[in-house]
Amino acid sequence: MAFDIEMIKTLYSKFPSRVNAAKKLLGKPLTLTEKILYAHLDEGIPSHIYKRNESYVDFRPDRVAMQDATAQMALLQFMQAGKTKVSVPSSVHCDHLIQAKEGAVADLENANYTNSEVYDFLSSVSNKYGIGFWKPGAGIIHQVVLENYAFPGGMMIGTDSHTPNAGGLGMIAIGVGGADAVDVMADMPWELKFPKLIGVNLTGKLSGWTAPKDVILRVADILTVKGGTGAVVEYFGEGALNLSATGRATICNMGAEIGATTSTFGYDDKTAEYLKQTDRADVAELANSISEFLTGDEEVYADPAKYFDEVIEINLSELEPALNGPFTPDLRTTVSKISETAKKNDWPLEIEAGLIGSCTNSSYEDITRAASIARQALAKNLKIKSKLLITPGSELVRYTIERDGLIDQFEQLGATVLANACGPCIGQWDRESVKDGHRNSIITSFNRNFAKRNDGNANTHAFVSSPDMVMAYAISGKLDFNPLTDLIENENGEMVKLEEPVGVVYPPLGFDVKDPGYQAPAEDGSKIEVVVSPTSERLQLLTPFKAWDGKDYKGLRLLIKAKGKCTTDHISMAGPWLRFRGHLENISQNLLIGAVNFFNDTTNSVKDQVNGNYEPVPEAALTMRNAGIGTIIIGDENYGEGSSREHAAMEPRFLGVKVVMVRSFARIHETNLKKQGVLALTFANKSDYDKVLEDDSFDVIGLTDFAPGKQLKVLLHHADGSSDEIIANHTYNSNQIEWFKAGSALNLIKSQNA
Repeated sequence: MAFDIEMIKTLYSKFPSRVNAAKKLLGKPLTLTEKILYAHLDEGIPSHIYKRNESYVDFRPDRVAMQDATAQMALLQFMQAGKTKVSVPSSVHCDHLIQAKEGAVADLENANYTNSEVYDFLSSVSNKYGIGFWKPGAGIIHQVVLENYAFPGGMMIGTDSHTPNAGGLGMIAIGVGGADAVDVMADMPWELKFPKLIGVNLTGKLSGWTAPKDVILRVADILTVKGGTGAVVEYFGEGALNLSATGRATICNMGAEIGATTSTFGYDDKTAEYLKQTDRADVAELANSISEFLTGDEEVYADPAKYFDEVIEINLSELEPALNGPFTPDLRTTVSKISETAKKNDWPLEIEAGLIGSCTNSSYEDITRAASIARQALAKNLKIKSKLLITPGSELVRYTIERDGLIDQFEQLGATVLANACGPCIGQWDRESVKDGHRNSIITSFNRNFAKRNDGNANTHAFVSSPDMVMAYAISGKLDFNPLTDLIENENGEMVKLEEPVGVVYPPLGFDVKDPGYQAPAEDGSKIEVVVSPTSERLQLLTPFKAWDGKDYKGLRLLIKAKGKCTTDHISMAGPWLRFRGHLENISQNLLIGAVNFFNDTTNSVKDQVNGNYEPVPEAALTMRNAGIGTIIIGDENYGEGSSREHAAMEPRFLGVKVVMVRSFARIHETNLKKQGVLALTFANKSDYDKVLEDDSFDVIGLTDFAPGKQLKVLLHHADGSSDEIIANHTYNSNQIEWFKAGSALNLIKSQNA
């Protein structure tokens, strides 16, 4: 039986009336996205028409999910909110802190030892506040959520940008920062700008080497890394109906890489079957009773251009397998063009590693398709030419594929099976072979491939593809290879060809697991004490940020003018820094160390405006903060793309940054800055970015009359005595302005609960 079945029953009992009210209010058929959003309004029965990309709306999500790296700070904040228990079903998943090095057993043992303090904290705080706790080794958050918590028509927020994975089961599942999770767990409405709607009409049917991953690789190619910003992507059509639930989840998961708020598919028999296979027939039965409300209206899909802001059409029958990368997830090259393109761009042709798994491609179906190629290789006397790493997404999947002999097949080929965790996908990969920084290529079934993302080496060219392609390229060892047409020389000197992979959606004997790794919370957590040592290097209780002093900002100095791409990995690196996710002071030592300074084209070297020396960013920030000087960060386009990590917003706040002004923001990061009391502004005229000089001082004028839609002025005082006036836009609504005035959203919540 499903978790939280009573919550699902309650939601479904209200769903039809709310959707019908919305339909009447809007006077038109509704997309699936609109149905779910209007069914989750804080006001209950819809009474207002909300404008896409304009109206800020208060929602009531059904549940919250947190991974261990982000949960630390989220729960440290929740402890300050004045609540005795979370207000909605919530869960914590220990998947990010397990470093991949030797293999599953050794890596998990090492993680339990090195992270014991953090795991004990998360376990005890979950136990105290009514939160489900998934132990290290239980699996990757999004796969575990898909198997246990996701349900059609639900709304979930998660403190990880790949939360949209649950869209594969027809949810609106959105990645957020920890402060947003605190709001929902503390029984506050959750705010979101009503999204634009992008419809993707899938026709035809996948076959051969083409996999669900290829769908999102093509969408990323069309929309780019920011083309989905502020939008929900809704998939429909004959092609969508032909995809498995886990295939749909793969597509929704990587939707984070196009900046989309989330992605989703409508409910159908494929969804119901997955629910039944994962022991949730009761949820499928409930969903069947309101099935017409759990997908878009027929009129919408018949004439999508009338109902979506943008429509994309993809014929799955014509879709070609592809590799996206390197260094960005939207640079697509089809396998028929990869040889030519790789040579033209001087990409390293030898593939040193192939990696299968992660939260987006670790289903039973994915693994069986890859295993079918492994069996071919063994039968044809082929050996892998690249290091091959396999990451099961959950203990449920791992136990089942071991029972069914698939792990043995991979190991016979020379593969290493890693722990059920994120590992290399998030930079938790102790890869000895690249310590010298040499140029090399790898291929993964992951999502992200920014420089240094997987192994810390800026010269690793990472290509994202399907598990099928990873397997084929690991066997060939060459980037200039097309598995659809090319032959490979086997150990006997014979030229052989790989046949098309064949997968199985569900295990013939059903899923099985001995210990899924779940800890239910205590019925009464009042007597449970959560202890954080004051001398800990990993955990630190929070001190509330100071409230705004009621005055315009005067005399701010420049911390950094970031040049070009500045993702959350540039602002607050993951990898080895994950160990400090619960200690704001320590993790702040990585602030913007990966960002390029516009004035010297160097990373981690900015001018300290107190002493005039060039110093690492965190040092300069700390010096200026301690001298009573507020600072400003200037950024380029899509600033803060990538992860949902709120540390990228908390660190600058902690180190004295008052304002972040950029050409444009990634959605989650902008919200995170607002939540922490940092003033998030955009240039009204993007070319004004060029007016900012290294020794400028900055005044922000208009804060005393701060209001929605009202522009602010930023005065640049140059070292030569001249000045420039810049007009700055913002997206603050009245509630968000109260966050700013209180010093943070958490400060406001705490005052309301006092």
